[in-house]
Amino acid sequence: MRAVDAQHYWIAARFERREGWDENAYPFNLPVVRNLDELELHPKVTFLVGENGSGKSTLIEALAIAWGFNAEGGTKNFSFGTRPSHSELHRFVRPIRSTKRARDGFFLRAESYFNVGTQIEALDQGGGGPPIINSYGGVSLHEQSHGESFFALLEHRFGGGGLYILDEPEAALSPNRQLSFLSRLHELVNQKSQFIIATHSPIILGYPDAWIYQTTPSGLERVEYEDTDHFQITRNFLNRRQTFLDVLLEDEE
Repeated sequence: MRAVDAQHYWIAARFERREGWDENAYPFNLPVVRNLDELELHPKVTFLVGENGSGKSTLIEALAIAWGFNAEGGTKNFSFGTRPSHSELHRFVRPIRSTKRARDGFFLRAESYFNVGTQIEALDQGGGGPPIINSYGGVSLHEQSHGESFFALLEHRFGGGGLYILDEPEAALSPNRQLSFLSRLHELVNQKSQFIIATHSPIILGYPDAWIYQTTPSGLERVEYEDTDHFQITRNFLNRRQTFLDVLLEDEE
């Protein structure tokens, strides 16, 4: 019997191999997908990490769509699409939910957050109720820097008691802002929120009491923070910067 925390909204994702699942075609041929039967999720924070092209963003996108979010991001009420590019993987994901329902939720994709801002402006121009942008701090997301608009989302739109799925949130954040992100993340976790985050940031990965799944040639592996490639490479570079630069920038004879 799987232990369920009182904070759990999404307990696990089960990957069902049925008609249409083709292990020789993308994305089913990715090691992170091919060898995955079930992904158990931490009741507070679950991280997905790995190299570019390893499939972590494909996986987190499929999880978000399977939960009911729009493929390009936003809340479950968003249904816009600019250029469909998501895979069919979400059709084979069956969420195992707890009996407790999240009262809020959001899917952030760094690469399409601009489109979310555009959609908010379009909906507000149509009228029919209070401006949606009020829930994001009242200032157009396009009239702020990428980092400022992302923090407006974190501080004003994320209200706690929700399931939040974030794909590479550090793309908008300086190292100092990433530290602020950790603080806000902790506030929301204490307000009974659950997060699933794909990231490259060793700062964000440092959040305690979380599970980290790292992509490998054989699939997903749950690892400790200090065992992630992101931590080890960053630490080694900072400790031996000149040695790394001498090797990387060596002139060819």
